[in-house]
Amino acid sequence: MNSFMFSNDRPIYIQLVEQLELYIVSGKIPPGQRLPSVRDLAISAKVNPNTMQRALAELESLKLIYTERTNGKFVTTNEKLLTKYRNKLATEKAKIYFQSMQKLGFDKNNALEFLKQKGGTK
Repeated sequence: MNSFMFSNDRPIYIQLVEQLELYIVSGKIPPGQRLPSVRDLAISAKVNPNTMQRALAELESLKLIYTERTNGKFVTTNEKLLTKYRNKLATEKAKIYFQSMQKLGFDKNNALEFLKQKGGTK
């Protein structure tokens, strides 16, 4: 989880939310796992602890993580919620793919066919 990457186009805390959300829904941080402390996460991401706390508060409001008093923060075990967010992220990625392909002159069917042909290759 120490591979955070940031760009200058959006606030860092939003990028943290997006990256942590991806780690959670992909299972890179498994359901029920205790998260490192805010300070440790901030050090890992090379950000201010207040920025990390803001990102974690957002993830908590999305119910992707929860806090147990005195025990720390944990990833949700709600599989329906995780599936919902996984599908949301996949839909966003698909939309970007189709928009990019349209700019290259592909219609939706051609873009799907291209994806089928190239899907199994690197």
